[in-house]
Amino acid sequence: MGGGRQRPGGRPESVGGVRVALGLISGVVAIALVAVLVDRFVLGAEWWQVRHTVTAEPVTPQREVGPPPGPLTVSWERTTHIHHGSVAGYDGVAYAVGLGQVVTASGRGLEVRDARTGAERWSYRRSGWTLLGWASTRSRLLGYFERDGDRGARLVIAFDALSGGLLWRREGLRPAAVPRATLRWPAGSGVLLATDDDRRTLIGVSAATGNRVWRLPLPKRCRLFEGGARPSAGREDLAALALDCGGEERHSRLLAVEPGAGEVAWERRLGSAESPEVSMLDGVTLVSDGTALRAFDEDGEQFGVWRGDDVCGDAMCPGVLLQGRLLVVYHPDGAKRGETRMEAVRVPSGKVEWGREVPAYAALAQAGGRVFALRPRLSGRLLPAGVDIVDPADGDATTAPAPLSVNLDLPGPQPWLAAAGGLLYAAVPQAAPRPDGSARLVALRGGLAGDGPAELGGVPVDDWPDACSLLKKADLAAARVERHTAEPSRASAGTVRLPRPVTCRYEPPEDEGPAEDDPAGEEDDGPEDGREPGRRSAGAASPGPDGSASPSAEPGASGGPAGGGKDGKDGRDGEKGAVERTVGGFTVSVRWVGRTEHVASELLDALQATQAKARRRRDIGADEAYEIGPAAGMIALRVGRYVVVVEADRPPGVAARLARSVAYRLHHPSGHGPSPPGPS
Repeated sequence: MGGGRQRPGGRPESVGGVRVALGLISGVVAIALVAVLVDRFVLGAEWWQVRHTVTAEPVTPQREVGPPPGPLTVSWERTTHIHHGSVAGYDGVAYAVGLGQVVTASGRGLEVRDARTGAERWSYRRSGWTLLGWASTRSRLLGYFERDGDRGARLVIAFDALSGGLLWRREGLRPAAVPRATLRWPAGSGVLLATDDDRRTLIGVSAATGNRVWRLPLPKRCRLFEGGARPSAGREDLAALALDCGGEERHSRLLAVEPGAGEVAWERRLGSAESPEVSMLDGVTLVSDGTALRAFDEDGEQFGVWRGDDVCGDAMCPGVLLQGRLLVVYHPDGAKRGETRMEAVRVPSGKVEWGREVPAYAALAQAGGRVFALRPRLSGRLLPAGVDIVDPADGDATTAPAPLSVNLDLPGPQPWLAAAGGLLYAAVPQAAPRPDGSARLVALRGGLAGDGPAELGGVPVDDWPDACSLLKKADLAAARVERHTAEPSRASAGTVRLPRPVTCRYEPPEDEGPAEDDPAGEEDDGPEDGREPGRRSAGAASPGPDGSASPSAEPGASGGPAGGGKDGKDGRDGEKGAVERTVGGFTVSVRWVGRTEHVASELLDALQATQAKARRRRDIGADEAYEIGPAAGMIALRVGRYVVVVEADRPPGVAARLARSVAYRLHHPSGHGPSPPGPS
């Protein structure tokens, strides 16, 4: 007869082993439980990673009316920093106006403000998560978040649109489409449009409860586009989504769905296999598919088509629907570069009632029977952006300057426009704060008329100086450019023609450098698309969009006063022999004259905020001055109400010398006072 081995004290050894194993198992279970609890109640806890504010303040709805024709002034403004999350391309900022509120959606979260005052109402941010989409339907506002670095961790959160109160949250929901340009995924009639992981099924989700209400399989061999600038759009009663359809001939389709019922309203095949850009107006759907811009009516019938692979350029063609007319801005096929037209098309007949050449409008809005159009430049030679108020009946327009600077080449958010409550809301991209940039939202109202024309912000035309008078013979001699030839150019703002040159281009003698290949003519206003007019001679620090200078042939730091420093040394960096080197062509431009010094200062600040590289200069002698661009070839300065830009081809530092002379002449227009800076 055998027995188990005994430990001291009479306990079997097998029993002790069981207890050790149980202890290990208990320890593992405890560690796992602690890990789960830490992940749920610490790492995933709302109390430390969420910043959520709500409000109980009432809000007043706004009438659908914009500001009257005439000068515009800032009522309130707000800057939203760009958020670069883990998902490339979704770094935009989107806006919407409704229910008396302005909604700002960015990767950082949601921010809702009073549309009249700009006061904050409620907001929601979530640390470690990025907002990749948002939706609005009825009284609900919803945000779609993904955890940074883990696209499988998805979260949809529903809020009361007015108070910001949390209504519900669901994990795992995937929006049917998230446009990169607007971040707004389709929703309407109290239903959100979601999809499955294969993107082959549409799913309707109640915005009130977060529960599924219907399911709709997509056509055979078709799936939703995973990404795109604008692969979808929607309104309360209809949503349009682009489909990527395979088979023998791959192509794209447009599917229009009634969100409330989950039924297909209509379906149309498009002209290419690429992801189209979709936008929806009240009764019209616009689609740009890489071959043409197409317009469909409420029943899906195509009533308008504008052909061309560049008909909309780099963004969706702006359009509005008003009084039964579709007003659309496009680039005609085969037209010269930069040519832009606006046409009014009757819906649903497709009859073109009128068409005319217009500036390259960056955005359109309509309210109160008027159409508001944002032009990147008031004029090709002037600094501020402009707003045209267009009569939808015949296309006649009145123009007013806007206290904005628009740089169309900046990455990030696209220009946006809306009108309500007697205000015009405009959003434009900025390079500042650097390096990531931001979007600037400005609420504009009607300003004081002033003594001059509205096109000049109320400033009389006689207040504008002659750009060629800002440098005297002594200034040119001090900078050793007395042999340069002055070439003046004038400009217009709307229907107002400025009587004196606003730009003066100085060209060196032929034996000192290449002349301008295509000098600006006396009557040439240049383009109005936010890009600098004209061409520069060889070696120029050619300005980029809205005046941003690109690297010159001889990069270097800015200099001191005109002719300043011993032995030709620049007053700032002491570069030896800078003045002795041949000076290339240079330009002096009066970019704006403000009604007040404050207006001029705001505009100069707006200019520098749109430049990737802008540095403040305190040695120019102006009230404010900035060196713009990677090289020292461009100085933007303000003296009193005047904003002037000096651009020089070469050598580095000469722009700063000339800018000092310009600042002196603006401070002493009569010639009295101390002598201008000169050689030591």
